[in-house]
Amino acid sequence: MTELSRRGLMKGAAVTGGALALPAPAVATAAEAAAGAVPPPVHVTPHDPRYKGLISGSNQRWSGNPDYVRVVSSVDQVVTAVQEAVDKGLKIAVRSGGHCDEDFVANSEVRVVIDMAGLHTIEYDPAMRAIAVGPGALLGSVYRTLYKRWGVVLPGGTCPTVGAGGHIVGGGYGALSRSRGLTVDHLYAVELVHVDKDGRARKVVATREAGDPHRELWWAHTGAGGGNFGVITRYWLRSPKATGTDPAGLLPKPPSEVLLSDVSWSWDDLDETSFTRLLRNFNAWHERNSAPDSPGRYLFSQLKAMHKSAGYFRMSTTVDTSVPGAEKLLDDYLAAIGEGTGVTYHVNDRYRAPWLYAVTEWSGMVEPSVPRWKSKSAYVRKAMPDAQLKAVHRALTRSDYPGPYGMIALVGFGGKINEVASGDTATAQRDSFAKMLYCSLWTDPADDAVHDRWIRSSYQDVYAATGGVPRPGGVNDGCYINYADADLADPALNTSGVPWHQLYFKDNYPRLQRVKATWDPRDVFSHRLGIRLP
Repeated sequence: MTELSRRGLMKGAAVTGGALALPAPAVATAAEAAAGAVPPPVHVTPHDPRYKGLISGSNQRWSGNPDYVRVVSSVDQVVTAVQEAVDKGLKIAVRSGGHCDEDFVANSEVRVVIDMAGLHTIEYDPAMRAIAVGPGALLGSVYRTLYKRWGVVLPGGTCPTVGAGGHIVGGGYGALSRSRGLTVDHLYAVELVHVDKDGRARKVVATREAGDPHRELWWAHTGAGGGNFGVITRYWLRSPKATGTDPAGLLPKPPSEVLLSDVSWSWDDLDETSFTRLLRNFNAWHERNSAPDSPGRYLFSQLKAMHKSAGYFRMSTTVDTSVPGAEKLLDDYLAAIGEGTGVTYHVNDRYRAPWLYAVTEWSGMVEPSVPRWKSKSAYVRKAMPDAQLKAVHRALTRSDYPGPYGMIALVGFGGKINEVASGDTATAQRDSFAKMLYCSLWTDPADDAVHDRWIRSSYQDVYAATGGVPRPGGVNDGCYINYADADLADPALNTSGVPWHQLYFKDNYPRLQRVKATWDPRDVFSHRLGIRLP
């Protein structure tokens, strides 16, 4: 899971269906590109047999009907594709990995989809002294390439089929983020195709250098999410304190080995008291162990509480074994989670494995696909009150919901993530110790309303004291843009009085609006949770 995989959450779950997987078009190497050997763009219309496979992403509940899909392999091809769409007055959307929770790409308003699959190179750029990553590169490929070529890592999510394009710009996080920060904490520069006030598509590069006149555009790409300012055609990655020209020293080192743990509890052993104690214990441990210098930052854990009809739920944990006392850190953690509950867990996995295997193969992180889902999120910055804990239990034990693939997860956060100030990046949530993911997963389109109803009412119940949303600045701190939830921008569903943009961006939103006005003054790039013009 990035973060946590939104596509599947139960080990061995027999869920049928899945997203369409298409091979990426051939893309030129750097040498071939220099020689003018970049493959031509691929133009797919409704009469093309590939069309059905390119109008939807992983979440199959959303399917568009664009006039055409343009699969691009160079920044010049992106410029051309954007200009053609603008000249014809056609609405544009961009797809990299296709994992958007909502219909921001696959909806009836979008007439042109620019597919970034051909822009998936991962290479060292000596001129920028940074590692360049194309937006079409999938996280699994990014991790394997960084690890095998240079022995470094980007601390992103653990769903290997997520595209770098949307993941990085949303402030992606994963199993190494507590010890190595968010993806955007290592973003040096971004290349973008935008549309100016005269309607001309242009390429621009923005870096984090203090003297860069485009620095605000770089800043906006450190947490605003995708589809706001233009088409991202390249990221350059280099940690802020990195020196020299050796790419092996420009990003964090991954662990050589991690200690894997997967445990489960049976719902038959739990009542409201014991279940809410488990959640309280998870919160308490992470609150105690989430300072930027805490030894506990080398442990990452996900408590994935499935609906009671599933029969059980799991907690998957990894520990960096380069830390002295890794086994004891895990033992103490498991003891702390179970303290006072009166119930025992079943050990599914406990062994040491190479980090690369864990992040790309281990079922505790990389889990089965499902074709339809709805997600919601929240940050946790203070211990959850009893009312919230009991509401989580009510949601997961409701008899009017068929389950078993409804889930509310608590995921470790904090550590090095919280070393960065709220305004230093567009990712404003920098003092939380956990995230929550609410997710309902299913296969049959006829069940859409049932699952939407469960997740919406459950979410509103948990946050009833703050208007039905995780209001920033108290126990909670709003929501995570990479777990996009368009309900929050719907006044019929969000009656809290807290605007959707305050939940996602807090006080950073006006600054993001100013960037929008500068770089996309015609509002060419927009969606329901997109940055609005001021």
